[in-house]
Amino acid sequence: MFASLINRYERFGIHLGLERIQHLLDRIGQPHLQVPIIHVAGTNGKGSVCAYLSSVLTAAGYRVGRYTSPHLVDWTERICINNQPIETSVLTQLLLELEATLVSSPTPTQFEVITALAWQYFAQEQVDIAVIEVGLGGRLDATNVCDQPLVSVITSLSREHWQRLGPTLADIAGEKAGVLKSNRPAVIGPLPPEAAAVVQAKIEQLHCPAQWPQPARRIEAPHAISDTLPWAESEGVRFPLSLPGEIQLINTAVAIATLKQLQLQGWQISDDAIIAGMANTRWPGRLQWVNWQQHSLLIDGAHNVAAAKGLRQYVDSQHPPQVHWLMGMLSTKDHQDILEILLRPGDTLSLVTVPGHSSADPQALAELAMTICPELKRCQCFPSLEKALEDAFRPESETSSIQVLCGSLYLVGHYLQTYAPTV
Repeated sequence: MFASLINRYERFGIHLGLERIQHLLDRIGQPHLQVPIIHVAGTNGKGSVCAYLSSVLTAAGYRVGRYTSPHLVDWTERICINNQPIETSVLTQLLLELEATLVSSPTPTQFEVITALAWQYFAQEQVDIAVIEVGLGGRLDATNVCDQPLVSVITSLSREHWQRLGPTLADIAGEKAGVLKSNRPAVIGPLPPEAAAVVQAKIEQLHCPAQWPQPARRIEAPHAISDTLPWAESEGVRFPLSLPGEIQLINTAVAIATLKQLQLQGWQISDDAIIAGMANTRWPGRLQWVNWQQHSLLIDGAHNVAAAKGLRQYVDSQHPPQVHWLMGMLSTKDHQDILEILLRPGDTLSLVTVPGHSSADPQALAELAMTICPELKRCQCFPSLEKALEDAFRPESETSSIQVLCGSLYLVGHYLQTYAPTV
């Protein structure tokens, strides 16, 4: 029922701005002012950092709200307390109560509605702290309504959503730097020089105590700990790496620096809580190995250039003879740049549409792919993801390559919903 109700707001599109969300929050008692928050912006890594923070703070004994987007399978994934999604019946009731206040109000967007519901739920449940992920940009994002965040975070920055945020990295950096608040701590991940200059100028203007952590470094697991996970160290803190990929050395360092800022503010977060929380962090759909009919399949969104680089780096670390890519992409993405990063001579490419979304035409992608990498072993379009999977796992295919499903988080979500609905 909730999906059908919230989808009614989809027709109002995406409109950045704070007027509608402020009006909406005023109608329901300004719940956003009742919850201390960590505000997390960035192009890539936002979700992982939110997952690390909420997991560690939960291990430290706090009642922790987490708001992220988009969801992979179900709307309830977006709103969690102590890593447990909100119940559908509760979310539906919150929406019905909110709608009763909308008479003669400016019509909110879908994202503004779900954001208001998150604030309302966290306030009602009296969470100790909430980890809030920016939806798009930062300055005019519906989550950017708190003047006193505990910490503001910018995980990374690359060219994405330029249609709304501006054509250059400096433009995009200016939008994301909008989450920084006067005299409030900031943690900033590695940024391109053009973007770093914009963010640094904003930090100086607002007098933000800022930290720019270096990537964590890999270390051997402590001798006293029997653990199959790799370990890393950042800021003198040692912890296990539960999420794969070199990009996590940056994401974990950003999370650790954020936790240290909280410690300086009096939050009780022990080394044991950090170790337990980092070990228990889960973030589905990103460099995740799953089973499809007893076959191993790697799934990852890889929906922009930076994410594609991370995926290609991880795939190369597995040393496969060839890679069989199963891909679908949205029409708005950088198709050429992503394909240039991922494809290598001898690889196989299977293309599908992204169900239920503005998908790029698979045939057009196939033509582009063959122009970029004419040495592909095979490039073919399929009418459905299932047909593409069946082809990818023919006996003659799986002996010489690994299979990777990527190109869109919505495509990954479609896979999980169809073949692993409990994820």
